[in-house]
Amino acid sequence: MQTKSVRFAFLKDGIYYFTRRVPSDLRTHYGTDRISFSLRTKSAREAEARGLVHAIKLDEFWFKLRMNGGQVPGSHRLLDDEERTRKPSPTVLEAKDLYLRLKGVGRPKTFHMGADRAVEYLVAASGNKALLAYTKSDATAFRDALYARKLSTSSVERVMTTIKAIVAFVMSESGITAPNPFAGVYLNRQEKAEDRKPIPLPVIRVVQAKCREIDDDLRWLIALISDTGLRLSEAVGLAVSDVQLNSSIPHLVVQPHAWRSLKTTASERLVPLTGEALWAAERIIEANSSGWAFPRYNRSERTNANSASAALNKWLGSYVPEKCVVHSFRHSLRDRLRAVECPSDVVDAIGGWTTIGEGQGYGQGYPLAVKLKWLQMI
Repeated sequence: MQTKSVRFAFLKDGIYYFTRRVPSDLRTHYGTDRISFSLRTKSAREAEARGLVHAIKLDEFWFKLRMNGGQVPGSHRLLDDEERTRKPSPTVLEAKDLYLRLKGVGRPKTFHMGADRAVEYLVAASGNKALLAYTKSDATAFRDALYARKLSTSSVERVMTTIKAIVAFVMSESGITAPNPFAGVYLNRQEKAEDRKPIPLPVIRVVQAKCREIDDDLRWLIALISDTGLRLSEAVGLAVSDVQLNSSIPHLVVQPHAWRSLKTTASERLVPLTGEALWAAERIIEANSSGWAFPRYNRSERTNANSASAALNKWLGSYVPEKCVVHSFRHSLRDRLRAVECPSDVVDAIGGWTTIGEGQGYGQGYPLAVKLKWLQMI
């Protein structure tokens, strides 16, 4: 007969046996609805202690069963595969439009162009699918397709990061809890990026002499960049009013315009005009009758720096070493300033590079006279 005084036990032929009913939600894990076995004792006190130990162990085991394969918190709200397939989700093109509409407010054109380009690459590789239709294999195939385009690892990483951000943002906005297939895709970050070569100073002098000899707007542009280190887009997008020749220190005002934004906030700066850059600025003012320093590349709403790059690099190819391009003048300027031991934060101020450090955001920065001193030394 079943004992009333000992928990989790009953007495049979003078021996106590453990007994516990299997919970109904875990019944599929067992071949019976009740667990029972001998506690190997005739003592009620020992049977009580041993039964309690077994009951506690069972409760812990059943809890793990429920967490791993049984009932988990919120499991009734999970979608099965069929429900997920039926649940509508935006296509990647729709996702991009939503992403730019919400996240692109006040962002530069490059932000929009980067999203457009990344999604264009994805659609070309895997098609314009609904977000839930993309798989991890689609993501890795997309990565391989980017490498097949001869993009560097840094460029592949930039594109993949953009796609991952678009998908994550729109999934969150749409209430979709599925994993992001573009997260955690392996990239070979050990691959060394190809160095951009600076142009040797003797070659710069030869190019500058040729610029004076030909004396047209393309050569003025090269001469201007060669002794200021401006980015090509910064120089091409200058307004005539940005060229300040009547100042006590002739200089350029590098600032954002409606037709040309700047890369970073540090890009906004004043750059003294010396050497061939001063000559080029004087020629620009003498010959210009429009509001732009280089009107041929500003005939639409946006500065066409790509067209300028193609024209300048084609001409430079006959004078500069292999792998050197118009952007190499910017690398050369940094080396030239290093050669005269110019402080790195002054170099950054001249070239519009971001200087690391909390204190760099305080004050007005270096005055023109300090920048001029170092530029005159090179």
